[in-house]
Amino acid sequence: MGSLFDTIGGLPVHSLVVHAVVVLVPLVALGAILMAFWPSFSRRFGTLIVVVAAGAAAASVVAKESGEQLAGRVGSPEPHVDLGSRMPLFAIGLFLVLLVFWLFDRGIPMNRPRPTWLKLLAALLVVVSLAATGWVIRVGHTGSQAVWTGVIEKTQPKSG
Repeated sequence: MGSLFDTIGGLPVHSLVVHAVVVLVPLVALGAILMAFWPSFSRRFGTLIVVVAAGAAAASVVAKESGEQLAGRVGSPEPHVDLGSRMPLFAIGLFLVLLVFWLFDRGIPMNRPRPTWLKLLAALLVVVSLAATGWVIRVGHTGSQAVWTGVIEKTQPKSG
């Protein structure tokens, strides 16, 4: 009996779920940065962004686990495995900083400015957002190289 993280319908779970991580983490990061700079955006869309961040964090864990299952079938592409094993830390970190920020930010009335400590937390949120986005780009790039470099080198573009 195969693992939950091995295949779905004969396709590797990893190749299906990594696309969610590649799309959702930068999307959450963009939303988090907008929340950090615009309180009205934070109050209007904060709940949605936090929920999507939870999904992105969960998807990153599934991507890591399913990547380990796939590596058991096809081998471990370095450095993708090393970078990918840390992706859940970035996605979960983004989710946690975003959640804490949102929980405090939503309680401040719109006619009052954010306190200094919350502005510092907003700055941390921006840094974590950029770091998570940068990391997902690194992981995705090394994964694409592992899958496609050999294929592309053996082919020529079709004319016409």
